[in-house]
Amino acid sequence: MKDWTRREFLQASALTVAGLSAGVSLAACARGPQGPNVVSANENKDVVNSMIDSYFGAKFGISEALMTKALQLMLASGAQWSELYFEHTRVLDLSLLDGIVSRAYSNVDLGVGCRAVIDDQVGYAYSESLDEADVLRAASLASGIARAAAGGKTEAAQAVARHGFLYDPEINWHEVEVSKLVALLQAVEKKALQADKDVEKVMVHFGYQQKNILVAASNGLRAEDSQPRAVLSLSVVLNRNGERQSNQANIGIRAGLEYFSEQRIDQLVEDVVARTRILFEARKPRGGEMPVVLGAGASGILLHEAIGHGMEADFNRKGQSIFTTMIGKKVAIPEINIIDSGLMPGLNGSAHIDDEGTPCQETVLVENGILKSYLHDNLSAKHYGLKSTGSGRRESFRFVPYPRMRETYMTAGERSLDDLIKDVKYGVYCTHFTNGQVDIGAGDYTFYVKNGYLIEDGKLTAPIKDVNIIGNGPDTLSKITAVSHDFTMHDGAWTCGKNGQGVPVSVGMPSVLVSSLTVGGE
Repeated sequence: MKDWTRREFLQASALTVAGLSAGVSLAACARGPQGPNVVSANENKDVVNSMIDSYFGAKFGISEALMTKALQLMLASGAQWSELYFEHTRVLDLSLLDGIVSRAYSNVDLGVGCRAVIDDQVGYAYSESLDEADVLRAASLASGIARAAAGGKTEAAQAVARHGFLYDPEINWHEVEVSKLVALLQAVEKKALQADKDVEKVMVHFGYQQKNILVAASNGLRAEDSQPRAVLSLSVVLNRNGERQSNQANIGIRAGLEYFSEQRIDQLVEDVVARTRILFEARKPRGGEMPVVLGAGASGILLHEAIGHGMEADFNRKGQSIFTTMIGKKVAIPEINIIDSGLMPGLNGSAHIDDEGTPCQETVLVENGILKSYLHDNLSAKHYGLKSTGSGRRESFRFVPYPRMRETYMTAGERSLDDLIKDVKYGVYCTHFTNGQVDIGAGDYTFYVKNGYLIEDGKLTAPIKDVNIIGNGPDTLSKITAVSHDFTMHDGAWTCGKNGQGVPVSVGMPSVLVSSLTVGGE
């Protein structure tokens, strides 16, 4: 390990921007991956050739020899395990307001994140340059946290894993002409203006992200993916006799331009305008404790925020989640099953691999009301003596990965929505939410209901607005008394925030009856 002078460190930091973080060291942690001595490029020509043919090999000259050198550099000072995360992302954002393109933004992001791990301690640094000297300098900075007497060894590199069953790897949004995207925005705006005579203002936004990643680790893993993502958003303002109401909706997908058919545009416009129009008739319900029916689809955001985060393994490993001691215990009625998956083709939260190179999979969190598993990245999996669930995610190469949700949903039950509603004397039916706040450790939450209905004597009556629902995630889960068969996976462009990072996710659920929640009304 080189001893850096202050001047050398500052010079290196200006180029690679290092971030070092040390977690609490736990005696129960297993040692990192062990393996044979490093295999040179000449001893494994097939791997070298596969890397040359890879995206980063062909476009930026990233060789197996460079990756092996950087990985070994991080191990040389005592790290048990090391990793490189290469990323090339191209972004375009367009907004249309009053018939004019009011915003046009593009960006290209390129770099590599270097991670050195010893027990629960992580050394992390990144470089915005892929030149060999800069990659090695970032690797050297990352290794600064790992000062054990002996470290791990690099294993022979595996061939690059390529995928394509969730989204077409040949999709390249960066090759789509901007004029076609502007035409899409104009078509949405025109339809929205024609949808209702009270439509006063329309804003349409379209953005794409074309991300390529390559993960290389000292255990021999080599995995890459080409990840397209596009978001179409619509916001409208309706003016009826001087009273204004607004609403919005969006679509987030991993597909090409052909996905945005005229039929899907019509559905988007109809949904937003109808949900805005009904707000003119809406009123506040009576506040207090009452039964609440959470509608199918978009209500999955409450499941994600109030319950899902508590099942991420890092919170449980540190004893910060209310679910920390609940594995194998009853947390809900037997009709409830909760799953986190990355395997729904084309959805916002889908991915062939996570950001540690682990193939995404379906993870059963709650089965027949029993808590079965947490969501694991490599670090938490090592702590618990398990395998990663493919849940290690990061916003970009500038960040370390954490256990994160992907597509979190509750499976369908056997009852109808009418069955759930008819059991309620007085309550509310919530269909769309905005502006939620959650205390992940305790599970306490508050969500603002944008659209919903009052339930009186077992029937839907007046639409409601300006309503908050307040509760506790685990407590709400335990109070679900009935589950409908109307399961819906929402196609919205949801973004999940955690530790200052945002990653795309998807949510879904059937309608459920919660026996009692606090409703903020009149």
